[in-house]
Amino acid sequence: MTSTEAWQNTADSFIDPQQRNQVLNWLKDRVPSSRIQHILGVEKMADDLAIDHQLDRTKAQIAGLMHDLAKYFHPQILLETAIAEKLPLDDILKNHPHLLHADISAVVAREEFGIEDREVLNAIANHTLGKPEMSPLSCVVFLADTLEPGRGNTDELEALRALCYQNLYRAVWKTCDYTLNYLIKTSSVIHPRAVLTRNWALQQHQNKVQLGQKR
Repeated sequence: MTSTEAWQNTADSFIDPQQRNQVLNWLKDRVPSSRIQHILGVEKMADDLAIDHQLDRTKAQIAGLMHDLAKYFHPQILLETAIAEKLPLDDILKNHPHLLHADISAVVAREEFGIEDREVLNAIANHTLGKPEMSPLSCVVFLADTLEPGRGNTDELEALRALCYQNLYRAVWKTCDYTLNYLIKTSSVIHPRAVLTRNWALQQHQNKVQLGQKR
C-alpha cells in the first residue's frame, strides 16, 4: 500500500467523509489513477504543511483534494468556462488553455461540490501559477502541488520539501525558481503571473529577514 493509499483510508481527514467520497468518485471517472495518486499526495502534504504553519487543516485538505478537478478538461471547455466566468484572458492563456485548469478547478469546486469558502477557492485557483499576495493557505497548496512525494526524490526536491517546513515564503520563491528553470530548459512558455509570484515571494522573504522573522 502506498502512502497516499494509506492516507485515503485513515481517520486523519477533516473533510466530511461523504463529500470526500463524492469527490474521489467524480475524479475516478475523469482522471487517470496516476493523477488521483498525485491529488492524494497533494492533499496529504497540504495537510502536513497546514499543521506545521498552524493553518486550517480542513481548508488545506479540501483545496488539496480538489485542486485538479479540471486538469483533463478539453482546452475548449477550459476557455469557454473562463469566458463565462469573466476570468482575465491574455494571449498566453488563449494559446495554452491548460494553464487555466487551476482557475477552472475552483469553478468546478464551487459549482459541483458547493465550496463557497473564498480562501479555499483561491488556493485551488492559485496552485499552478501562484499569485502575488496569495494567502499562506494558497502557498501551502502551491508548494504541495510541485513537491508532493510522487514528484520524485532528487536532492533538489528533498531540499525544497525540507524548506517548506522552515520558511514558507522562501520555499515559494525557491520552488518558483525550480519550476521556471524547468520551463526554460524545456523551451516552454512562461506566464508572467509565475514570474510575479516568484518576485513577490522573494520580497516577502526579504522583508521577514529584515524584521528578524525566521518563518
